[in-house]
Amino acid sequence: MTLDQLSPGDLVYAATQIINDGGIPDLAEDAVIADAGTRGVILNIGHLEEDPERPLYLVRFEGPDLVLGPPTGCWGEELTTEGPGSTVGRL
Repeated sequence: MTLDQLSPGDLVYAATQIINDGGIPDLAEDAVIADAGTRGVILNIGHLEEDPERPLYLVRFEGPDLVLGPPTGCWGEELTTEGPGSTVGRL
């Protein structure tokens, strides 16, 4: 399955380490939100007004305690549908 086939509620995984760029005020800037391979769930899919052809995914990633972290905007290249030994599903 590819990212363009996904909808809210579907599982994704961080393809790379995702770091706060300052957009999440309750986290320190440069805080690690998700390491590569971390499982997350899509909350919404949209785009920026300046770039309507490029999807932006709102994702919550699991923390080490399996609690979902804050909603995080991710570009497609930061996500993958294939996790370590997993298949696409629902959280």
